[in-house]
Amino acid sequence: MERDELECFLLLAEELHFGRTAERMRLSRARVSQLVQRLERRVGAPLFIRTSRRVALSSLGRQLRADLEPHHRAIEAALERAAATARGVDTVLHVGFSNPLTGEIVMKTTEVLRVSHPGLAVEICEVPLADPYGQLRKGDFDLQIAELPVRESDLDEGPRLLAEERVLAIGSVHPLAARDSVSLEDLADVPLLTIAGDVPDYWLEHHAPARTPSGRPIARGPGMTNMQEALMLVAAGQGALLAPAHTALYHARPGVAYVPFADAEPTGYGLMWRAGHTTGAVQAFAGAAREVARAMAAAQRTRV
Repeated sequence: MERDELECFLLLAEELHFGRTAERMRLSRARVSQLVQRLERRVGAPLFIRTSRRVALSSLGRQLRADLEPHHRAIEAALERAAATARGVDTVLHVGFSNPLTGEIVMKTTEVLRVSHPGLAVEICEVPLADPYGQLRKGDFDLQIAELPVRESDLDEGPRLLAEERVLAIGSVHPLAARDSVSLEDLADVPLLTIAGDVPDYWLEHHAPARTPSGRPIARGPGMTNMQEALMLVAAGQGALLAPAHTALYHARPGVAYVPFADAEPTGYGLMWRAGHTTGAVQAFAGAAREVARAMAAAQRTRV
């Protein structure tokens, strides 16, 4: 098996999406399809089940992934350790996190680096909701883990770490709170809290869209600057909030219900740093964070 086939297979097995796999490999979708087909011819059977709506691993594909992943990780780790030794990765890395889930990734990554890169110290700090990129730009952080998308020309984006479903945080007495799930169209029936601060328009649209998919307007609620303030406003019935699913676990409180979305795109998380500042320490953290996120995603699939 050639390296491009190996990496393409493992990435597609993770993403289950040809477009995202192509983006991560910086290849065309046609080239990704060619690599998969070449590997399937080499193996002699389909590794993926493809339909017009989804991509899934075949039973043989699941077996091959389970056999290959540990060896691939070991090779990558060995190369990274050798390269880190050559670069002399020995510094203090300041890392920002945007919410409890990303904070958990940072903490677990720090534990991994204490073993693999004992000379690399990590200091962490929360990213302000009302200023998602300001501290990174000023150099207070060397890198941060935050919600996607990121469309900033002066920031480089690292690997997409994981994704999770979204929920609607809403006052527990609101009629939508009694539902098993909500749709994006239901947002026309409740004002959404907005974010008061220095946030890009596309970022605000992701967190508080102005219209439903059919074009119905969504009312704007009060502005907020942090999660505790937001939940107080939600509990007071002044608006609702689009939030990642883990918010229900980390921010459970009286007066607030968390209702899953039936049709919202999951929230993705990724690493980012200032353009031109891809140091050895940043690369070491990015590689370890990717492995930590894979393990967390695998553990979540096992629980489900």
